[in-house]
Amino acid sequence: MASFQLDNLDVKILRIIIGNARVPFLEVARECGVSGAAIHQRVQKLINMGVITGSEFTIEPSKVGYETCTFMGLYLKDPSRFSEVVDALFQIPEVLECHYTTGKYDLFIKIYARNNQHLLEIIHTKLQPLGLSGTESLISFKEAFKRQLPIPDAPNED
Repeated sequence: MASFQLDNLDVKILRIIIGNARVPFLEVARECGVSGAAIHQRVQKLINMGVITGSEFTIEPSKVGYETCTFMGLYLKDPSRFSEVVDALFQIPEVLECHYTTGKYDLFIKIYARNNQHLLEIIHTKLQPLGLSGTESLISFKEAFKRQLPIPDAPNED
């Protein structure tokens, strides 16, 4: 994995925008003491470098009818089918995340379901046909917190 050399202005911009992706560039510019055009160019540079991979609105699952959050470890009958299974998991809208892992699971996913009955339907109708030898589920009662990664300080510029 490539890592990028961020300077102090990049770090300051990132720290501001991860707190609020909708903050106007002119406000970021005022805080950073540079022009709005400079902020726009820097953000575009960070996007082009792959440091910033997008911005999004976050939906509260329970407000749109999804009450059950489940983390699930998947065991594949045939581990050579990783790519095929990942592609199939991507087609299931309730699967929000999928991770290759070390340890006892072949894959680890995060699912939102309307309720426990809906979760059971997803497992029986959408997951079992993928060639799983088993699953292990952990239901989340409530998300305690979620945050962005901390942005490390830029190295001293001489």
